[in-house]
Amino acid sequence: MRYLTDRKRAIGNGSARQGTDHHWGMTVSSYGLLILVPLFLIVFAPMLGASYEDVTAHFAKPFPAIVTALTVWISMMHFKNGVRTVIEDYAHGFARELWIIITMALSYAIAATGVFAILKMAL
Repeated sequence: MRYLTDRKRAIGNGSARQGTDHHWGMTVSSYGLLILVPLFLIVFAPMLGASYEDVTAHFAKPFPAIVTALTVWISMMHFKNGVRTVIEDYAHGFARELWIIITMALSYAIAATGVFAILKMAL
């Protein structure tokens, strides 16, 4: 029988050895989105209702393209990690694995499609 203090049990990453990393990643992406979303709104709002030529000319500039691509990518990765936690908490068995695979594939597909569209306009 091992006699461990509460502090000794708390050191490390938790029972799954990844809880602290997951929490840290979600915290960092949250702070990143806290900065990126207002910037995205500032960049995107003037283009609402604009013509196709104006929009492509606007997103051909580096700053709007970078802000938009970062916002799309980081928000999808934040979504992927958050929804995975929810699925792990509430789904069981084969359905759990299937939903994790589906949501991860969907998240990466949306992120890649969004970044590809921005790059296509920027180049």
